[in-house]
Amino acid sequence: MAHPLPHSGDGASTRTAGLSTGPGSFAPRVKRVPPAQRVSAIARLVTAVVVGLVMMFPLYWMVTLAFSPNADVFSRELRIWPSSWTLDNFRTVFGSFPTATWFGNSVVITAIVTVLTVTGNLLAGYAFAKLDFRGKGAIFLLVLSTMMIPVQVLMVAQFRLVTELGIYGTFWAVIFPSAASAFGIFLARQFIIAIPDELIEAAKVDGAGTVRIFLQIVLPLCKPLIAVLVLLTVMYQWNDFAWPLIALKDSRLFTLPIGLLYLRGQYGADYGAIMALALVSITPIIIMFLAFQKYFVQGLARSGIR
Repeated sequence: MAHPLPHSGDGASTRTAGLSTGPGSFAPRVKRVPPAQRVSAIARLVTAVVVGLVMMFPLYWMVTLAFSPNADVFSRELRIWPSSWTLDNFRTVFGSFPTATWFGNSVVITAIVTVLTVTGNLLAGYAFAKLDFRGKGAIFLLVLSTMMIPVQVLMVAQFRLVTELGIYGTFWAVIFPSAASAFGIFLARQFIIAIPDELIEAAKVDGAGTVRIFLQIVLPLCKPLIAVLVLLTVMYQWNDFAWPLIALKDSRLFTLPIGLLYLRGQYGADYGAIMALALVSITPIIIMFLAFQKYFVQGLARSGIR
């Protein structure tokens, strides 16, 4: 006697039920997080949020004062939001002072210093990492030891140097003393030393010289390093105040950090205009960091800097 075949839907439902409810069921189990671990995660999140707000508040306060009228800036009442948004502070900055000239001077000096510094750091780092020459270790230690010398101690020697060279009062008086960085050389050496020697040996077997190996093998692998060096050099040189103030004597050659000093009068200060110029000064740095943030983190991680 023939037995009726079960309907395909019934069989599927039976198998599904067996898989979900049978003793051999493979249903996923929800992993429970221990209460202590959950509390720790919440505490870390709250701490990160609080620290982030504390760090962002000065930037927020600068933006608020830059767009606030003078009545709000000098009011005795604490205002965390402008009563009315205005551009008067920016009109004062660009109308009463040569801010555009100062901005252009900062761009020119920073660009030239960055090109010279990054090029020199890469070449020196490659030499200390991959080339063999007598006294390499001693010279590298000597370069590192210069980082322990305060910058203020070197200013007297730098001033005498630029004076004897006849470049005092020009852009080159600011550029030449800043065209080398011991920390940049150290960073480049730590990054390049991690590049496998097999790549360089294979290039030598193919007949490549030192310059060709650096340009075609090493340099393309140093994009994160270049991003780090560029960002660090730009941030340092863009915000440098003490040495440009000493080396430059013509107000038409001043940079933005020196220009901020001019906004402080003899008997008072226009804080709204100061905040407006400060906002103009830091905006390029913020944009540049956000654009190269990924390479910046990669470069520091691969260079062994923690």
